[in-house]
Amino acid sequence: MAVIEFAQLLYDSELGTALRESVVVFPFVEGLHLIGLTLSVGLLLFVDLRLLGVFLTQIPVANIIMPLRPWLLSGFSLTFITGVFLFIAAAVKVIVLPVFLFKLAFIALAGINALWFELRWGKSVTIWGEYSVLPVKVKVAGFASLFLWSLVIITGRLIPYFGIE
Repeated sequence: MAVIEFAQLLYDSELGTALRESVVVFPFVEGLHLIGLTLSVGLLLFVDLRLLGVFLTQIPVANIIMPLRPWLLSGFSLTFITGVFLFIAAAVKVIVLPVFLFKLAFIALAGINALWFELRWGKSVTIWGEYSVLPVKVKVAGFASLFLWSLVIITGRLIPYFGIE
């Protein structure tokens, strides 16, 4: 089955039709998507700016990352789940848009960056997080995170301007 055929199947499904035609459910799901983005990317901004050494520099990195981690993960989970619903509602329209494909690529790259950071640096944050000057690779991960999640949001906001209402 081709990707377009699968997108058409999702779009024509009862769920896709119900989401798309509801004047209450679709805006509600879209609102939850934005709340999830606020929780995840909004809080990640604090972490990334700390990793870059430009914000909350007197606070150890672990004291920022550890309490925010459940909120970040909850936000990303909410964003992912609602994003799937939004995709189902408009699958055939968005799957052909290059900006949507770029968004998916940026999400994948941001996820790889987060996974690399967690596997390489996350477990030892209590050690290196106390340094006055953080390791260069930690700063690179923070910058990459800021840059990639910004691109995800920008490309997401461009989708309505490139073909769907």
